[in-house]
Amino acid sequence: MSGDGYHHGDLRRTVMAAAVAAIAESGPAGWSLRELARRAGVSHAAPAHHFGDKTGLLTAVAAEGYGLFADALEAAGDDLHAVGLAYVRFAVEHRAHFEVMFSPGLYRAGDPAVAAARDRAGRVLAASVRAGGPDAAPGDGDGDGGRDGDDRTRGIAAWSIVHGFAHLWLSGALPPELGDDPVAAAAPVIAHLFRL
Repeated sequence: MSGDGYHHGDLRRTVMAAAVAAIAESGPAGWSLRELARRAGVSHAAPAHHFGDKTGLLTAVAAEGYGLFADALEAAGDDLHAVGLAYVRFAVEHRAHFEVMFSPGLYRAGDPAVAAARDRAGRVLAASVRAGGPDAAPGDGDGDGGRDGDDRTRGIAAWSIVHGFAHLWLSGALPPELGDDPVAAAAPVIAHLFRL
C-alpha cells in the first residue's frame, strides 16, 4: 500500500500505530524508520517526513503516552489507591508507551507537547498524594506522627511504589503466586502508601 491513499493526519496516525506495535514487539531501539515504513505499508520517506528522525517519532510516542497516562490518572479521581491502580493498569495496557515515556534519553524530553502532558500527569499524581492517606500514621518517635509533612517526599515514595511494582510486573520479576492480574496483585502493595 502506498502513502497516496492516506490523508495527511491518517498517515501520521498510521506511522505512530506501527511504531507502538514495533516497540511492543522489539523494544524502543529494535527497529528502523525504513522497517517501520514497510510495516505500516507507507513509503520509506513517510516516517521521516512526519517526524524527522527516530528521535522525533519517539518524542511523538512519549507525548501521546503521557497524554493517555494523564487521562487514565484523571479518570481515577483523587483517591490515591485508585490512582495507583490506574498507574499499574496503564503500564500493562500501554507497555510500549510506558517504556518510551520513562526512557527520556530516547526522545526530546523538553518538547512542549511532552512537557505539557507530563506536567498534567504529574499534577494528578501530586493531587492524589496530597488528598490520600491518613493525616497521621503511627509515630516514629520524632513527634510528627511518622510523616515529615513533605508532599514531595511522599509523592516520590508513592511514585516509587507504583512505578516499581509496574516495572517488576512487566519484567516478570514478581513471584508467580501473585497470579495473572496485575491490578489485583498491586492493590495490597499500593495500600501500603496509606502507612507512609
